[in-house]
Amino acid sequence: MVEWTVSFVESKRSFASTRAKQLAACRAWHLCPLRRILASTNEFQANDTRKGGHMAGEENLKERIRRGETTIGVIVPYNATKSQIEDIWGKDDVYNYISVDSQHNPLNETDLVAVCLAAQDLSIPVHFRIKHTRYTFQVGNWLDLGPSIIEVPQTETNETAQEAVDYFYYRQFGKRSAGGAPRVGLAENNGRLEYAEFWNNYGVLMLQVESIQAICNIPRLIRPGVDVISWGPADLTFDREANPNHPLSVSDDACVEYAVKALEGTDTKLMIRNYDWKLRDKYIGMGATVLLESPKP
Repeated sequence: MVEWTVSFVESKRSFASTRAKQLAACRAWHLCPLRRILASTNEFQANDTRKGGHMAGEENLKERIRRGETTIGVIVPYNATKSQIEDIWGKDDVYNYISVDSQHNPLNETDLVAVCLAAQDLSIPVHFRIKHTRYTFQVGNWLDLGPSIIEVPQTETNETAQEAVDYFYYRQFGKRSAGGAPRVGLAENNGRLEYAEFWNNYGVLMLQVESIQAICNIPRLIRPGVDVISWGPADLTFDREANPNHPLSVSDDACVEYAVKALEGTDTKLMIRNYDWKLRDKYIGMGATVLLESPKP
């Protein structure tokens, strides 16, 4: 890797003309180490002007979420190009992160690397929902591909929550394995311990609750390292319909109110998939501080 870096820096003059080809080829895993070199160029650093950036000294998304600031994400296609991301991002100046979903999309590792590299060029954090709650042990592997935010769907148990924390964070807080060339922020924090410290104070972990039982378990799910409890409105509606006699089956709003109360006095915030930007004020008024929306028309 060191030899690659030296060689690449020496050929910097030819890099501009080949960069487009390299980014297009990022779907091939063996080219991903080029990203680390790309991130160290002046061109990349000049692009780091976005609200969710990760340059040294810049306030990051995790800090803003922990402080209770309103943060809003926007959904992009799982195979979005850089130009598509720019177009969607430019539809509103309040966005803080983009979201790609593998739970309900045929997204694979090379798709995720491509989206993350494009977003890193724009200094936009990427939110990624993994395919299934039973894949929590793979959280670290997904993070090696470049997202800043991981969401674990259908979280219901203490065991799942702890496993997510363990594989999200590096030691000594967790037990995530070190590695992964496309990792976000690696160019600025390329030492093993330096990167571990950066990541443990940067990455955002979300646990998604999608049933009445999960909502009732929120006090047992939250713990140090869990930044956000997120909402799964469609599956929650299925579960409310299946449990008509439960007090929380009355409405989705009743569940939101319960969750907000359960999170009072903790460092964990609530994320709502409001989808429609016109519903921002409603859910912010109810106590949610993190939102996820579809792009504006």
